[in-house]
Amino acid sequence: MDFTSAQLEFTSGSHTLEGHLAIPERTPVGPTPALVICHGFPTAAIGARRAGQSYHTLADRIAASKGLPTLAMHYRGCGESEGNFSLEGWLDDVSAATKVMQERVGISSVALIGFGTGAALAICAAARNPAVTAVAAVAPPADFSDWSKDPERLLAHARRVGAIRDEHFPEDPAAWAAELGDVSASASAAEISDRPLFVLHGREDSIVPVFDSRIVADAHGTAELRVVSGAGHLLRYDPRAIAVLLGWVDRLY
Repeated sequence: MDFTSAQLEFTSGSHTLEGHLAIPERTPVGPTPALVICHGFPTAAIGARRAGQSYHTLADRIAASKGLPTLAMHYRGCGESEGNFSLEGWLDDVSAATKVMQERVGISSVALIGFGTGAALAICAAARNPAVTAVAAVAPPADFSDWSKDPERLLAHARRVGAIRDEHFPEDPAAWAAELGDVSASASAAEISDRPLFVLHGREDSIVPVFDSRIVADAHGTAELRVVSGAGHLLRYDPRAIAVLLGWVDRLY
C-alpha cells in the first residue's frame, strides 16, 4: 500500500514538539484507527538528537502494510523538539501526541506503542486518557525506582546524551527528582484493565529485567505477555519481535 510521510509539529505545554507522521494514501471508508509510537530513552551511542529516528521506519511500515496512520513522536529534548527531559514532561508529551492524532479528521481512535521508557509512559498516558483504546508495551520498566534512587546520576546522563540542553534546568531539582517516584507502569496497568494491553520482552534483556513485564502484565490482569527467546533490550531491531508486534496490530484491528 502506498503512503506519504511528513514532519508533524504539535504543542505540549509551552513546547513545540515534532514527529514523523506516516499516512496511507488509501484508507477504508469512514473513520480509521491510528497509532502513536513512543520511543525509549536516548542511549549514549545515539544521543537525543537522533533518538526516535529508527521508529520512523516502523511508522512507515505500519502505514504501508496495515493502512493505519501512525505518528512516531519525539519527546521534549529529543530530535528537533523543544524543551528538556523530565518524566512528567515526557508523559505530557505522550498525551499531547495522542490528542493531536485524535483531533485529525477521519481518525476514530488512537492506540499507543511504546518501547522501554516509552512503553511505561504509554501505559501511564492511557491510564490518564480513557480515549486511548489499547497499548503495546515493549520492554517496559515496572517503575522508575532505579532512577529515583540516584537522580543526580540520571540528570548527568540526560545532559550527556543531550536530552537536557539548558544548563539551568531543572530550576527545582528536588521536584524534578520526585517525579521519578510518581510514575509507575505497574500501578497504571491496573487502571487500564478494561482495555487491551500487549506486553513484549526479550528474555535476555540486561537493561530492563523480563520480570518487570511480568509485574506489569499481572497488574493488568488480562494482558497478553510474549517473551522472545534469545532477545535483548533493543527489540526494535529484532525482526522476530517486530513481526510479533505487527501481529498484535492485525488482531487489534
